[in-house]
Amino acid sequence: MEKIMVVNAGSSSLKFQLIDMPEDEAKEEPVVLIEGGFERIGIENPSVTYKWGEGDARKKEVVQLNIKTHADAVDVLKDLLIQKGIIKDLHEISGVGHRYVNGGPEFVKTTVLDDEVLKKLEKTIDFAPVHNDAHIKGIKGFYSALPNVLQAIVFDTSFHQTMPDEAYRYAVPLHWYDDYKIRKYGAHGTSHDYVSQEAAKMLGRPIDELRLITCHIGNGASISAVKYGKCVETSMGFTPLAGIPMGTRSGTVDPSILDMVAKKEGLSVHECIEILNKKSGYLGFTGHSDARDVHEMQKNGSYEADLILRMQEKGIADYISQYYGYMGGCDAIVFTAGIGEKSPLTRLHVCERLEEAFGVKCDPDENLKMFGIQGCISKPDSKIKVLVIPTNEELMIAREVMKYKKLYNR
Repeated sequence: MEKIMVVNAGSSSLKFQLIDMPEDEAKEEPVVLIEGGFERIGIENPSVTYKWGEGDARKKEVVQLNIKTHADAVDVLKDLLIQKGIIKDLHEISGVGHRYVNGGPEFVKTTVLDDEVLKKLEKTIDFAPVHNDAHIKGIKGFYSALPNVLQAIVFDTSFHQTMPDEAYRYAVPLHWYDDYKIRKYGAHGTSHDYVSQEAAKMLGRPIDELRLITCHIGNGASISAVKYGKCVETSMGFTPLAGIPMGTRSGTVDPSILDMVAKKEGLSVHECIEILNKKSGYLGFTGHSDARDVHEMQKNGSYEADLILRMQEKGIADYISQYYGYMGGCDAIVFTAGIGEKSPLTRLHVCERLEEAFGVKCDPDENLKMFGIQGCISKPDSKIKVLVIPTNEELMIAREVMKYKKLYNR
């Protein structure tokens, strides 16, 4: 077994999992030794929340901290792992995997970290300014702490690199692509990849025979068309702003709106984009970005909550319909991520929108059972299977680290 640290750094957060990874998953199961996250790094009242142990003995703690940087968080984490007896010393960590939202045109697959790669990562910040800058902070913290350990950067955009040019190009002046690499990159690729593989296992068929539509519906949301194991289309674009309405994001809108609002309210284009990213979607309609709060408002008769939820459900169904036509059919629709895994109502409403045209039939009883667990929610006579599969991006990242450890014999 190899102890692999998986890291997902945000602008003021750092999520982590330490996974005991077997050499052969067919013989042994991976084990999560500890998982948690630092919050409010560099802000008032920072803290770390973590869980460790197994089964009924699993424990949870929240500790208030005085930390200002991601490097501080890494130092605290190192001490924490030893204090809790998870490891005896840092040499037991044999690999680190970092989530990275958008690798731009330079990084099309998982890449092993070194000084040169770190310099190149700095040039990708424009492709996802908030996310990528934060990832780099986390990467630097671990790179400094564990300089002799193989560290792999796993890009959310890698899975979408198989899209054909007709899907990823925009009809804008050619030099925008040539000079600035303006194109569709997508997001959540690690999640779409994982649930596609799991769907093939559930269906008992090779993935290269299947046409799947994977719906990663969380606070951020994207839908992908996966044909014979490869992504051929996805709903997010140059950034994660495009696609369906989300927790705080508008999804795709007519860009001419920005010009009008900027003039009316005396805002810059950048400020308008910030509103579309951080003050729209659920939040813009209801004042809440959490789906649970919005569903509660809907139950209590809020028109705005009901409308934004219907808009999102329509958006999901629209993309599924589009991808069905693009792939020439569909064997299964997969729901994953927070809302996809835990909102039976969202899944039911999407399926109802697809029933007349595509013969999708949701089993209401099975659907209600699937709350954060894996299973099939379609009726036996449904023309398309509908699956719920909890995503596991951390495991996918750990697998990538294991693959590159073997490749580099480290």
